Amino acid sequence: MEPPRPRVFPHPPLDGYALLDSGHGEKLERVGPWVLRRPDPQAMWSPGRSAAEWDAADLIFERTSDRGGDWRARGGVRVPASWELPEGDARFVIRPTPFKHIGLFPEQASNWAWTAERLEAHRAATGQDERPALLNLFAYTGAATVLATQAGAFVTHVDSSRPALRWARENADRSGLHPDAVRWIEDDVPRFIARERRRGKRYAGILLDPPPYGRGARNEKWEFESDIAGLIESCRDVLHDGPTFVVLSCYAVGTSPLAFLNLLSELGDGELEAGELALPEEDGTRWLPAGLCGRWWRA
Repeated sequence: MEPPRPRVFPHPPLDGYALLDSGHGEKLERVGPWVLRRPDPQAMWSPGRSAAEWDAADLIFERTSDRGGDWRARGGVRVPASWELPEGDARFVIRPTPFKHIGLFPEQASNWAWTAERLEAHRAATGQDERPALLNLFAYTGAATVLATQAGAFVTHVDSSRPALRWARENADRSGLHPDAVRWIEDDVPRFIARERRRGKRYAGILLDPPPYGRGARNEKWEFESDIAGLIESCRDVLHDGPTFVVLSCYAVGTSPLAFLNLLSELGDGELEAGELALPEEDGTRWLPAGLCGRWWRA
């Protein structure tokens, strides 16, 4: 049998967001009413738009060190410290940070849509009315949590960062979610999963978007290449026996979609696909690579 082949996942359009251009190690984006210019090491080619269009960005990120920088507003422009970006019935707080991130990763839109499809397939296969249990690990500011909840899941949202959890709760509140609609957990992800295994907890789906490196709430060290295999093994033990699915994505790791296929195959019999997340430029001529992704599911 021919093995699964890596692919570029389709990217559904997002309300209020567009990648305008990319090149020379940067990207130019429209995020709500504002145009942002920030670094992206994957953009190794030449920009398609003029220098004047790039210089007209409302906010420009300027590095001050290897680990951070500052946002500079174009002369005469007053950009608020934060603003809302709508996506369907959801509302996400955009807040540019000293680490160039803005609190939302638009490239994940493909996974958000796919997760909603798997949740619908789960309900159809099981004939159950209750909300499928979904585990969102390394959940950050919770866009996936909000959208999966609106798609009918009961989400357990896990992140070791208290500021990220506050941001995620703010997104949930602005999106109109009931305070009890999500189970919020501040914890180190591997430790939390180990505890769930001991308790015999089971989930219909798991989303994982770990960083290449990180520190947990108690200074636990996380390194993708050395720790992801053990985490996938732990996830296998908290999945339902029936219809279920897992999404694994990560940015800036030294691995490949083939490695993701091999990792996820250890979850057992099921369907597999892996490839790249990517953002299409507004004119459709190029795609900006935005991380690796693998999906496993069992009907």
